Amino acid sequence: MSDNPKHILAIRLSSLGDVAMTVPVFQAVRKTYPKLKLTVLSRGFFKPLFEGIEDINFYEADVKIKHRGIGGLWKLSGELMRLKPDAVADLHNVLRSKVLGLFFRLRGLNTVVLDKGRSQKAELTREKDKNLKPLTPTVERYAQVFEKLGYPIDMSKNWYSPKRELPVAAHKIIGEEPLKWIGVAPFAAFPGKVYPPDLMEEVIKRLSVSGDYKILLFGGGREEARILEGLAQQYDRVESLVNRFSFSEELAVISNLDLMIAMDSGNAHMAAMFGVPVVTLWGVTHPYLGFAPYGQPESHTLLADREQYPLIPTSVYGNKLPEGYEDVMRTISPDSVVKKVEEVVSN
Repeated sequence: MSDNPKHILAIRLSSLGDVAMTVPVFQAVRKTYPKLKLTVLSRGFFKPLFEGIEDINFYEADVKIKHRGIGGLWKLSGELMRLKPDAVADLHNVLRSKVLGLFFRLRGLNTVVLDKGRSQKAELTREKDKNLKPLTPTVERYAQVFEKLGYPIDMSKNWYSPKRELPVAAHKIIGEEPLKWIGVAPFAAFPGKVYPPDLMEEVIKRLSVSGDYKILLFGGGREEARILEGLAQQYDRVESLVNRFSFSEELAVISNLDLMIAMDSGNAHMAAMFGVPVVTLWGVTHPYLGFAPYGQPESHTLLADREQYPLIPTSVYGNKLPEGYEDVMRTISPDSVVKKVEEVVSN
């Protein structure tokens, strides 16, 4: 490996779930090749995701102000060149990272770009003649970029981030009862990926009544905070954590969960990067697209009924909701969710 790069700059600017999926890959790279220097370029908000990785360098891309536009990206490339990377891993493959990649190639750096499998995903999401088969998981696609740079890694191992120490405030808010901690993240970016609120309330109610669990609700934004606070006030042993912790502190809480219930969303991937069992609920998207949480068995996924809704998956990110598909997730019963939670926690 004497001719391989000694310092790799890895680029992944967004979104939260996709950035979280880079974490086990970076863990694998650092532990497999401890002499390799690794710098991660991402948005400043995401920095806490990487706190559990030893000897990793983080550089903030301020794409809204300082590094905005072509001129800002040229400036950013110059700043990064001063760190002396000798290769670039573009784990994003979007316009902004492509422009950066062009600048780095002009400066003489070898740049390898993520293969997103766009044509395969198009086959999986088209309306007619849908080719439903599992595609390469996103974390494996990230790993392939490092392999092309001369650093193969085995993602079949459990490259989880270590559990983090709980903030002092968490003990006061969550309490000290000897209960299993169940995280519930009921929201997602698009309606077709969100479990119906009345059904999610039924799940929370049944978990609360059992008396075995402390249910911790995760979300963000004013409306989500209002909804979750209402649930917390209505049911015993339920706490809304919205706006009560910093992002870093919230990650520490997630790392200490016994299980997370989540949609096809960032919270699922944040829990998975710590090795926390995740029960995911899937609406108009599908885990075959490659976005299933890292390290989670297929049995932890609960899928909408494709016999009733054959167009699933309707899109890669869930932003397409065909007429008549508004209730796809109602084919996942609260009973099946509660049973799956009990099964996973007991194991």
